[in-house]
Amino acid sequence: MISIIPKPSECKQKDGFFTCQGALTVKSDFMLELLKCERSENSTLVIIKESSLSEEGYTLDVTKDKIEIKAADETGAYYALQSLRQLCRFELGESKIPCCHIEDKPRFKWRGLHLDESRHFFGKEEVKRFLDNMFMMKLNVFHWHLTDDQGWRIEIKKYPLLTEKGSVREYTQINGWQSTDVVNERYEGFYTQDDIREIVEYAGKRGIMVVPEIDFPAHSASAIAGYPWLACRELFRDVPGYFGSKIPVLKLKMRDWNRPVCPGKDTTIDFIFDIIDEVCELFPAPYFHIGGDEAPKDEWKKCPCCQQRIKDNNLKNEEDLQGWLNNQILEHLKSKGKRLIGWNEILKAGNLDKSVVVQYWTPKRDKNAERFVNNGGSMIMSNHHSFYFDMPYGQYPLKYTYDYKPEKFGVNNKNVSNILGVEGENWTEWTDSREMLDCRLHPRMEALAEVAWTEDGNKDWQDFISRLNEFKPFFEKLDINYAVDSISMPKGIGGAVNRTKRQKMFYKGDTHLEVKLNKKFKAQGEK
Repeated sequence: MISIIPKPSECKQKDGFFTCQGALTVKSDFMLELLKCERSENSTLVIIKESSLSEEGYTLDVTKDKIEIKAADETGAYYALQSLRQLCRFELGESKIPCCHIEDKPRFKWRGLHLDESRHFFGKEEVKRFLDNMFMMKLNVFHWHLTDDQGWRIEIKKYPLLTEKGSVREYTQINGWQSTDVVNERYEGFYTQDDIREIVEYAGKRGIMVVPEIDFPAHSASAIAGYPWLACRELFRDVPGYFGSKIPVLKLKMRDWNRPVCPGKDTTIDFIFDIIDEVCELFPAPYFHIGGDEAPKDEWKKCPCCQQRIKDNNLKNEEDLQGWLNNQILEHLKSKGKRLIGWNEILKAGNLDKSVVVQYWTPKRDKNAERFVNNGGSMIMSNHHSFYFDMPYGQYPLKYTYDYKPEKFGVNNKNVSNILGVEGENWTEWTDSREMLDCRLHPRMEALAEVAWTEDGNKDWQDFISRLNEFKPFFEKLDINYAVDSISMPKGIGGAVNRTKRQKMFYKGDTHLEVKLNKKFKAQGEK
């Protein structure tokens, strides 16, 4: 059986097997420094540069006597080797590869996975592990969320307080969105610029582009904690340890807990440009994510500086003030050869430059986003019910990811070409360990990979599940704490009851319930 995730474009099994006797040697037209094989002119593994093939595409031919790979670029050659890795199963102790012919190429150019390290910090080695698992699934964009209200995780030399103060919080909310429980422990961590360079290089060797997200104007409390003058009112507050409104409103009696930076001050604009300048030196990707979601406007309505900015630029309202800010950032990024990405709320502004890339995430349909993409705008699809991997499977079972189609979210068939691709999101308010990240992420990552790589007409849910079962020994070998079927795919009446319970507990109670159940089911022998 030919069993590969994501499913190749074309795959034909032939009679017989290639039997590996000892270590493989390779003859290659590419350097492939990650391939730890001895080089030999007489090798039975041959990798040929074939310029007529598409970018990232490849062919793989396995006969009884030889393995031949053709690719136009090094990344395509690596992807062929990842397919071969699953076919040969050498890591699992097998030595025979089924003879076959595979022709393969990706559906979408942007095949992304996101990690939020503001809420919980994982560190260099865990990020490298994350990238290795992406590489195996032919995912090629790492969206790295490095700043948010609860922590600033990237060194900025011009503004040292961003990490000295902004990377540290004194407590952390637990037990779900509706809870007011906290753990009173100091939480901290950030990446030096050398760390960032190391990870970007590591990703690049695996064909993965790293796109940073530095959030403005909202989700900036950790920056404001270090530099209070960034906000409309200069209030001295520490980095918050809460997620959402329950703790500040109910316990702290703080109505103005969600405060953005002030776009009315030139000093704020200069600060943002300074940040961008340093970050762009670290990330060669032609994209820069500015966030832009969930930006409250109440303070702007009362701020003399913001109101003067609106007047001076003939803006209609505070939404257009955010549009003005994003346009300033966009032009600054253009001068550095980069495009601005923002979450789809930025489209509320009527004056936003059309060259932006919009990332569509919201749970409800957004008519602004649909009009944007259907009128030629560039978009990344991360719709909540399919691609928010931080949510429990009880709320979003695995099939929600696999069944994703852009057309379900208002993208006309003729405009699917405006979509750069798809991306899964791993927010970490409640994901505080490798164990939990793995459980939430796998097998959703594998489903995402197939949505991103495989043409829609070539997908089949039952076939995917069959191949996923064949892949599960890799999870075990790689020490990946994947979710077993009864967690990721709850079924029947009992499944519906369990789904409801898991959802309730996630929002208030035990956010780790599915992880605990998963451990229990594995101990009972479930796969």
